[in-house]
Amino acid sequence: MKKLFFIAAMAALSLGAQAQEKLYLNTYNGTNLARYDGKVCNVTVNRYVFTGWNTIALPFDMSEQELNENFGSDCRLERMASVEDNANGVTLNFINCKAEGLKANTPYMLYYTGEPCTKKVLAEKEITDGQAALTFTTQNGETVTMEAARVHTEGDGLYGVLARDNSEVKFVSVGLEKTSGFYATRCFIRLSSGTSKQLTAQHLGYGEATSISAIAGQNELIDVYNTAGAKVASQIPASNIYQLRPAVYIVKGQKILVK
Repeated sequence: MKKLFFIAAMAALSLGAQAQEKLYLNTYNGTNLARYDGKVCNVTVNRYVFTGWNTIALPFDMSEQELNENFGSDCRLERMASVEDNANGVTLNFINCKAEGLKANTPYMLYYTGEPCTKKVLAEKEITDGQAALTFTTQNGETVTMEAARVHTEGDGLYGVLARDNSEVKFVSVGLEKTSGFYATRCFIRLSSGTSKQLTAQHLGYGEATSISAIAGQNELIDVYNTAGAKVASQIPASNIYQLRPAVYIVKGQKILVK
C-alpha cells in the first residue's frame, strides 16, 4: 500500500513539474516578462490588427507557417534592413523576411489583408525577455531606431505608422496632443537628431538583391548608384560593394542591399 502511494505521489509530482505556466500577454499596458524569461509557456495573445500595415514585436518566435495560420497565407512580414538620406528626409529600407519567420524581440511591419479584428494567438512558446530594437545610421550621421513598445509609451517626439486604411507604410511624427501613445507589442521610429523629417519606406522582396554575385561577376568592374540616381562609386570590383556603408544601391539596373 505504501509503495502504491509512493508511486502515485511521484507521478503527481512529475505531472506538476511538466505543467507549463500560462502567460496572457498584455498588448496594451505591457507584461513584466522577467519571471517568464527562458521558460516554455502556454501563451495567449489578443492583438488587434488593421487592414494593411501594422507594427508588431513579440517575446517569442513564430514560423512562417504559424504566421500564415494566424494572419492569413497572404500576410507579409518585413524588417528594417538599412536607412539612407534622401532629398526630403530619410528612406527606410524594409526587406521581406516572412520565410525566416518572426524572431523574438525584433520589431516588424506586418501586412494583413483581412477585416480589422482582434487576432487570438495561442501557442506553446519559449519566452525571451529582451529589448526589441533595430538601429541603423545614414550617411549623414542620423541614427534611426525602430523599437517596440514594451509598455504603454507616450508618442511625443516619435514616429508611428498610420494604421487605418494603410495600404502603404506611412510613418508620421506624432505628439502628445495627437495620439494616446504606443501600446505594447507595437513599434515606433526614433531619430537621434530629434528633428522632424519625412520618412519614406522602400520595400525589397525576399532574397531580392542581397548578393552581388547574382548581378555581376566577382571581379567585374561596376558602377554603383544610390536610389536617387547619383553615382557613388565608379568602376570598382563587384566584391568591393560590401565595403560601402549599409544602404540600397543600384547596380546594372538592379537593387542590391548592403547590410
